[in-house]
Order: sequence, then structure tokens, then C-alpha cells
Amino acid sequence: MDILNDLNPQQRAAVAARPGPVLVLAGPGSGKTRVLTHRIAYLINQMGVSPYHILAVTFTNKASREMQSRVEKLLDRSVQGLWLGTFHAMCARILRREQQFLPFTSSFVIFDDDDQTSLIKRAIKDLNLDEKLYKPTSVHAAISNAKNNLLQPKDYPASTYRDEVIGRIYRRYQELLLASNALDFDDLLLYTWKLLDENPAVRESYARRFEHVLVDEFQDTNLVQYELLRHLASVHQNIFVVGDEDQSIYRWRGADYRNVLRFEEDYRNGQKILLEQNYRSTQTVLDAAQAVIERNRHRTPKKLRSMPERGTGEKLTLFEAVDDYGEAAYVVDMIQQLTSSRRARLGDFAVMYRTNAQSRLLEEAFLRAGLPYRLVGAQRFYGRREIKDMIAYLRLVQNPADEVSLARVINVPPRGIGDKAQVGLQVAARQAQVSAGQVLLALSEEGKDSPYWGQVGRAAALLADFGAMLAGWRAQAQALPLPALFGRMLEELGYEEYINDGTEEGQSRWENVEELRRLTYEYEDRGLSAFLENLALVSDQDTVPEEAEAPTLLTLHAAKGLEFPVVFIVGLDDGTLPHNRSLDDPEEMAEERRLFYVGLTRAKNRVYLVRAAQRNTFGSFQDSIPSRFLDDIPVNLLQEGGGLRRGFQARRSSTALWDGGSQRSGPPQAARAGSAPILQPRYRAGMRVSHPSWGEGLVVDSRIQDDDERVDVFFDSVGFKRLAASLANLEIIK
Repeated sequence: MDILNDLNPQQRAAVAARPGPVLVLAGPGSGKTRVLTHRIAYLINQMGVSPYHILAVTFTNKASREMQSRVEKLLDRSVQGLWLGTFHAMCARILRREQQFLPFTSSFVIFDDDDQTSLIKRAIKDLNLDEKLYKPTSVHAAISNAKNNLLQPKDYPASTYRDEVIGRIYRRYQELLLASNALDFDDLLLYTWKLLDENPAVRESYARRFEHVLVDEFQDTNLVQYELLRHLASVHQNIFVVGDEDQSIYRWRGADYRNVLRFEEDYRNGQKILLEQNYRSTQTVLDAAQAVIERNRHRTPKKLRSMPERGTGEKLTLFEAVDDYGEAAYVVDMIQQLTSSRRARLGDFAVMYRTNAQSRLLEEAFLRAGLPYRLVGAQRFYGRREIKDMIAYLRLVQNPADEVSLARVINVPPRGIGDKAQVGLQVAARQAQVSAGQVLLALSEEGKDSPYWGQVGRAAALLADFGAMLAGWRAQAQALPLPALFGRMLEELGYEEYINDGTEEGQSRWENVEELRRLTYEYEDRGLSAFLENLALVSDQDTVPEEAEAPTLLTLHAAKGLEFPVVFIVGLDDGTLPHNRSLDDPEEMAEERRLFYVGLTRAKNRVYLVRAAQRNTFGSFQDSIPSRFLDDIPVNLLQEGGGLRRGFQARRSSTALWDGGSQRSGPPQAARAGSAPILQPRYRAGMRVSHPSWGEGLVVDSRIQDDDERVDVFFDSVGFKRLAASLANLEIIK
């Protein structure tokens, strides 16, 4: 079989490229996996390279299995000797073979995330440091970042006192790992790089063996992975990498799209091949996506082409709901319309959003409509750890006899009530034939006079303190509205400090708790009992089995590598997409744009862009601002989906919108007819301002409206506000 027969000209050029460095920039839907598998088969079948001399590196075990299967199908035989696997699997294999050069034995174990966190905690304790000041997950994130950037403990920079302390924890953490003959995930990469870097004979042995090195998802590599690849390809220089800097969306994991630029700089004699033929989307979808991504710098321009038989395709539908509840309802309503008219099947749909917390309203809308759904990349909203914690606390307030909820949260956040203390509590309760909750309340009320005090052992005081907190909430539940009670519980628990360690995961978990807090405002009048009853009905329902036909709900990050006939992207407001954490950082803003680009290019046939004019924030609705990314899509590619308020299109060409450090200016808005004189805006997008009550913020947009200047500001303390300049008393920060 001629392996090149079923490839387009660009794919054929890549697969049959001459030996040497090759950079393949593969646009979305252009067949990058096809190119990689055909390249391996071509090397073996047409160029006579032994599988023993080929190394192919991927990022997931699933991708490795898929590539192995495809190669063997192309060659119609099994492939013995080929090294095909993830970076971490490849490194573990090398380290076990070369243990004589390393400070651990070949029987080393690999610690998982929980093991690593426990060891960080022990290192902090060994150094007599305060775990509240140096949160283990936050410290571990800093250590992981250091390892990804080739920084060993002796190299850790100490520009601040905190850095110096983290450097000490890093050293102690590594000592504990070695004492356990263990490595963490980052060590697999770092030790392999160090092995090859410091031992020329070992490096040359592997570099001579691997005549050809192939890499998938190259844009997602970090610095240590890049340097590893350079070592492994140092003899033959036959390194074949496939990726797309426009789809680099994992910066928070250490991925660095600049490795594409480094590759071009380090291999100046290399070939560069673009894959621009798209096999997935209509041309309209591709044109919209390209209009968005072209505003990013430091990228190679590509012109994506749809298959001729696909035609132009439908315009993207743009819908502005009145609020975020209407946003979710619109998505479900459109899915029902399209499926009932047989224009689509339930499994054709994907609903994408920026943060996990956004799934809650969508899930509830699907449940109300009786439609199945599948949630990808995260647990169901009500099944997430932090949500279950807070629901368990609320259930205890409602019913202290709830043993399941008590067992879940009695030591969450940690308060020193360990397994032995909990056993003592249960024994005392059983002997008295009462619930453990009743024992806690009695301990809090009676103290040392309680008959239970001696029964529960040395933890009696800790149990009494917890019982007192529970008793206080039960009393407050009779006097306070539910949102106030919930807020007080979060504060007294210190739950934000516990769940949000400043990492991406921690911030996402806290956003989920904030979403639950927003839900409590809907039950301000109905109370805790109604709230819990509603949650029980929602959270006890499973979604659909894996094999069932259902729409898919997922974050934009989780959408990478997937495709769907119909895609909804919701939450297209500034502060949501792009996320408010990106507004002051040009690199973060560029990644937010890439994230939107990835979402758009998942669609085969139709795209629905959905936003809300107002969003519910802790019981009150706040005006939101259309995502600046919508302004990049040409008007001729869009159609209104109904519900758009007059003036939305006008806002798309409003005055300067700040975009990661660059400004773009459109025609200034004229004052309303009949108003005089025509006012000139005082505030500009990108300015920092100060408000008497809300403190500092960033001007996102400004325009003249109704004889006044309307200023949209994102405040550090309270988020977005739309203000009248004449009343707001904003001070420009020089």
C-alpha cells in the first residue's frame, strides 16, 4: 500500500519530508494525528527505518494507544521496538534503566497528587513553618513550576522572603522524596533532563539510538520537555514536531507556545510546513475563527480552507439574553427546536463555557426541560467536593442527626478531630442511643459537666467547639435569611482560605462555592428547608449513561481535540470570556483569545454565541459588557438569534476597547440627537481609576449617552460596574 495515496498535498509534503528538523503547524481539523501516524509508517515502510530507532512522544495514554493502533493498521502488522508513549512514561523508562547514575533505585515509586501534598505538609512541619501562611498546594504549584523550568532546589531564586522560604521547603521536600525512594511527576522530567545533560555518554547512547524523534501537541510542551527533546535528537537532528501555537491553551500548566519560536531559532535549517486544509468546519466558521485569532501576535499566519463540498455554511448565530437564566433557557430551547424538527440529534450538541461554575444554571435548565446531558472534564456541579461540603454543613444545620453529612465535614477544614476522636464520638453516641450530632450539641452546651465529656476522650474540647459552631448556626438559621447564614458559615469556617490556594484549581473551586452562594438568594424568602429539598431533587438525579445520546456540557479547556456538529459558546461577556484575571496581562489575554478560537473550531456546522445583558451577582443583577472578542467577528458572518436588545450592534463599534495592552479605536459615538453641547469622553479604556467606595478599578469602555459619560469599570473589589461619570466621582490614577 502506498502510504501517501490518501493524503492531501500539504499532508503528503509533511509525511514525505526529507530527514532533518521538521515543524508542522497543523490548523484545527487539518489531520495532525493522520500526519504523525503516516510519518511513522512512511519511515518504516518507505525509508527502511527500524521501529527500534523511532521515538514518538504524545501527551496522553489515549493518544498513544490510538497512534499505535493506526500505525499497525497502516502497516498491517505489529510494530515491535517502537517507543511510543507519553513524556512521563518515556522518562520513567529511561530512569529505571539508568539508575546507577541517579540518587534513587530502579524500584522508585511515583507519588500521586495526594501523596505529594502530604509530603509538602510534612516538609512545612519539619521546618516549623505555618501551614496557613504557606499553603501546601500553593507551595507545590511553585515547586512544580520551578521543576518545569529546570530549576533545582539549589537554583531556586530568592528575590523575596517568601521565595526564600519556598526554596527551603523545596529542598526539604526533595529530601523526603529521596528518603522514600520516590519521584513526583515533575521529577520524571527533571531527572531525565539532568541525566542526559550531565552524562554525555548516556545522552549520546539514546541520541544515537533514536534516529527519528516525533512529537505530538508540540505547542503544549514546557521548557524541560523542550530541552529533553533537544538532547534526544542531538545526534541525528531528525526531529519532527506537530502542533499549532494558536491552540496553546494550557499556560497555567507550564505549556509555552514560544517553544515553536525556539524550534525555528534552534533549527534554522529546518523545514516548516503548514496544514491549512480543514476537514471539520464550514468556511463561515473558519473565517470567524481566523478573524479572532489574527489579532494575536507571535504566530504564523494560516489560511484555513474548508472542503469544497461543505459550501459556505450558515452564519454564526449571536444571541443576547436578558440575564444568565435566559442564557441557559435559550440554549435548551434551541436544542429542543433543532431536535424536534429533526435538523439535529441530541448527541450533536456541545455547550462550552469558560469556568466550571457556569455549568450550574445550564444543568438546572436541562433538568427542568427533562433533557439528558453529559458533563465532561468535571463532576456535576452538585457532585463537586466543595459543593458537597457546604451542602453537608447546611444539612447539619437543618438536621444534626444527619450522620453522613457529619462524617463528611467534622474535620473539614481540618480542626484536629482525627479518626480516633471520631470513633470516640460514635461510641459515646451509641452507648447513649442518641445521634453523634446530639452529643456534639450537648458538649457545646454543658461543657465539662456533660456526661459525654469523659467518654469522648482527649478531643472533648475540640468536639465541643465544633458543636458550639453548629449550635450557633442553628440559632442564626431562625433569625437570618439564608444568604446571610451561608455567608456567615463560610466566614466562620474560613472556607475560602481552605479551598482557594491561589492556583487555577483553587480559584475554580472557590468560584463554584460563590455560584452556590448566588443560588441561596433565590431562596431568601423560602428558607433553608426549601433550598435543601430543591437540591436533593437536582443532585440525586444522574445524568445519562456514557453510551446515551445527549448534549455535552464542557469547559473550553476540556473541548481541545473534540468536535461537534453544533456548538454553543455561552458567557461571552468581558470578565467571563475573556476572564477577569486576564485583563491586565497581555500574555493571559492572548491565551483567552486562543481559548475562544479553540471553541469556535470545534464546530462542524453551526455555532451559537450566547451572552447575557445582566448577570445575577449575590442577589442583584449587574449589567455585563459584551466580550471584546465578539467585536473581532465580521458582521457579515453573524445573524441575530432573537432577543438582541437594540444598541448591541452599535456597542460593537464603540470607543476604544482595551485588549491586553493594545487599544483599538472605533468611531466616537455622537451625542443623542438634540443634546448640546456634544460631550467628549474623559475616561479611556485601559485607565486605572479609583472610586470612593469600591477602590481601584480598570476602565473597560466609555461612551457618551443621555448627556452624560457612561463608564464601564472592572473594580478589583466588586467586579464590573456601569457608572454615570457625573455621579460616580471617579479619580484617574496617574
